[in-house]
Amino acid sequence: MTGTRKPRGPYRAGIRRREQIVAAAIDVFGEAGFAGGSVRTIAERVGVSHATLLQHFGSKEGLLTAVLAEWDRQTVAGNLADVVGLDYFRRLPDVMAGHVHHRGLLELFTTIAAEASSADHPAHAFVQARYTGNLATLASHLTQAVDAGDIRPLTPAEITTEVRLVTAVLDGIGLQWLLDPSTDVVTATRTFVTRTIAAWRGDEPLDGAGQQS
Repeated sequence: MTGTRKPRGPYRAGIRRREQIVAAAIDVFGEAGFAGGSVRTIAERVGVSHATLLQHFGSKEGLLTAVLAEWDRQTVAGNLADVVGLDYFRRLPDVMAGHVHHRGLLELFTTIAAEASSADHPAHAFVQARYTGNLATLASHLTQAVDAGDIRPLTPAEITTEVRLVTAVLDGIGLQWLLDPSTDVVTATRTFVTRTIAAWRGDEPLDGAGQQS
């Protein structure tokens, strides 16, 4: 008989326990940050011992890495895996919509990203790599749009500026929503993306360093 077997027995229970610990860590780190979030508190919320938690993740830093990886899985992979070029940018409102249903993850990442600006923070390398990778991914899709003739030609320097602006606006909209839940993150993101694509097409001028001469 063919097909992929589902984990059973102790192995399946172990996977479930890891998921429960990560979910609890999202809440605790989101509430208190990495420095203030206690591994013991996380263990208590799940109903396991401190030692059992460390058996799964090795250390508090290992747990943080698992939590941030879950952030990537929930916010990016499910929404952007099958699109390229301009469609990648058009899908960004869906990514922001996901934050509404996973507020704890957005709170956590916003908190950890601010803390990780310090080079000695355990998540510094992860957050730095995530931003670098995100900028590279956005630049790749914007370059694809240029090559396909969907937008006007952009120099590498212009592409770099544009994707940094996209990243900054999305981060800013997310932060505004955390501070004021009445913020319509989907409409704000869709409006920004629509205006930005229009500018890339030449329907509206790009300001500052990105403006055509």
